[in-house]
Amino acid sequence: MKSKIISTIPIDTFSISLPPVAMSNKARRKDTLIRALGITALAILILTGVAGAAPFAYVTSLGVDTGTVFVIDTTTNNLTAVVPVEGWPFGVAINPAGTKVYVADLSGTSTTVSVIDTATNTVEAVVDVGGYPRGVAVDPTGSRVYVTNRYSVVDNDSNNVSVIDTSTNSVVGRVNVGLSTYNVAFTPDGKKIYATNSRNNTTSVIDATTNKVTDTVPVGDHPTDIAISPDGNKVYVTNSGSNNVSVIDTATNTVTTTVPVGDGPCDVAFSSDGKKAYVPNKRSDNVSVIDTATNTVTATVPVGITPLGVAVTPDGNKVYVTNAESDNVSVIDTATNTVTATVNAGIYPTGIVIVPLKDSNMTAQSTGATSNATEDIGIEETNLSSEEINTVELNNSKKNNSESDNGSSSGGNESSKNNSTPGFGLLGSLTCLYGGWKLRKK
Repeated sequence: MKSKIISTIPIDTFSISLPPVAMSNKARRKDTLIRALGITALAILILTGVAGAAPFAYVTSLGVDTGTVFVIDTTTNNLTAVVPVEGWPFGVAINPAGTKVYVADLSGTSTTVSVIDTATNTVEAVVDVGGYPRGVAVDPTGSRVYVTNRYSVVDNDSNNVSVIDTSTNSVVGRVNVGLSTYNVAFTPDGKKIYATNSRNNTTSVIDATTNKVTDTVPVGDHPTDIAISPDGNKVYVTNSGSNNVSVIDTATNTVTTTVPVGDGPCDVAFSSDGKKAYVPNKRSDNVSVIDTATNTVTATVPVGITPLGVAVTPDGNKVYVTNAESDNVSVIDTATNTVTATVNAGIYPTGIVIVPLKDSNMTAQSTGATSNATEDIGIEETNLSSEEINTVELNNSKKNNSESDNGSSSGGNESSKNNSTPGFGLLGSLTCLYGGWKLRKK
């Protein structure tokens, strides 16, 4: 039997090619590691940018020649933009996405609502609602805006609520309600709307699907403003004539308790967890802090003259209050219930809303103010610059000394949003990664 000869190849033959293979694998592992680190860094920087993004407060100000909306960075309390709008801007609301702000003109000479794009801080549309708009609320989906019209012209001086389709910025319907309807608010599920009627001391309950009034709840004297708790179980109605707040149970649509507050309560806002409610009292120049579990006032915070509007930051750490006759905004620290800063906000600031965080599940609530803006407010004529930048510099430089100097201010040529916006964090992330890539290439 012949032996089968198998040709062999010396192992040294393979040893020649092994080093390049080993080096290639090592390079690949290094490259993969660098990419993984880069992706991780990008994710961290993007998340940091988003998490550190400050909500912006939008403050309506009657002004002198024209109304304005002031934009305040709630991290630095610096004024970052001034948006001219029509007439006397008063009621204001923001959509849940934080992209649009709706501002009602209370002047009585126009019947419009201005729509502000928060990305550019410019008015992108003006909607004629056919009546004298006062209060504004956006539904939880952001598809509809409800605007209260006092003494609506289109319906022979009856009162109604106009419904705006946000996709077309046009009025698509109206809801007939009570006498002198002031403000509206949505339940978080978007199924019901509550509207205050100041002249017959009631609150209307509206079915959001049919736009029909399904119930009418008697409340206190001269109800004006309204807010609904984040869990949707309670409606707080400020009664400026009886100096108290009516608490409505949404399950039964009945008043379960009444909370005495200061003189002339005119707005209300809940903390994001629903544990506290803040009520500015326009005639006593303070804010009542209500414990919503017990429905008792646990603190009273002195602020400026004639506080009208109130809003709470999404993290619940600050409360912003517009002081109409002080021409500024008080910033309250919720941990201590003390004013820690004062921000100048034009002439006769009224309403205020704060942009919700992008990952927040809170529903944007409308923010109202008082009917006193229709009276003679006695504003002394003031020369205001027509250029936004001069206004920004003026207001930032005039911040109250009670605010600590944080070394940050709005520069003259800054855009409407400063470095606390999420976009800056993303840009920084990409810049860092690009620099790292270039370095590795070298």
